[in-house]
Amino acid sequence: MDPSSPHSTAESAGGDRPDAPVIFDAELSPNRSLGRVGFFAVMAGVIVVSVGLGTYFLLQGAWPVFGFFGLDIALLYLAFRLSYRSGRLRETIRVTTDEVVVRRIAPNGRTSEWRFNPYWLRVALDEPVEHHSQITLTSHGRSLIIGPFLAPEERASLVQALRAALGEANRRYAGAPLEEQEQKIEAGEAATGRS
Repeated sequence: MDPSSPHSTAESAGGDRPDAPVIFDAELSPNRSLGRVGFFAVMAGVIVVSVGLGTYFLLQGAWPVFGFFGLDIALLYLAFRLSYRSGRLRETIRVTTDEVVVRRIAPNGRTSEWRFNPYWLRVALDEPVEHHSQITLTSHGRSLIIGPFLAPEERASLVQALRAALGEANRRYAGAPLEEQEQKIEAGEAATGRS
């Protein structure tokens, strides 16, 4: 199954136990440094300057320039709206003793979900950590890139936290009664098609 398809399940870790303890839970979203008030201030400044200069050119007889200033305002507004729309992207990552669930909510509201067994999941970060570095979750030959919108420092911090959470999930799994471990293994093999 392709992990890039919506609602795909890379592997199940033994069922959706609602009582499975949550070890790690995070919501990731793109950073937008210009807030609502800042947006209105920038647009107001651009409008004042554009209308002022456009009026000057209009009075000089260069009336088409006034229209281009209006086009600049409209294009800038559109660029901001598209940027804010892409800022509605959300990714949630939840690590329990049974599974790792990654849920991506697109700006249009479409939700995609991937599930992994914490015992088999590996977290990788391209080195050196730079703007183009990617966080990749890998299990059983399938990969999923998460947090492409994060800053390099945020990526490194997330990878460190995820690795610690997976280590804790594996320690708790190792401490589980033998019968429970066998059930988890059987459920994981059934979900991945291995016998």
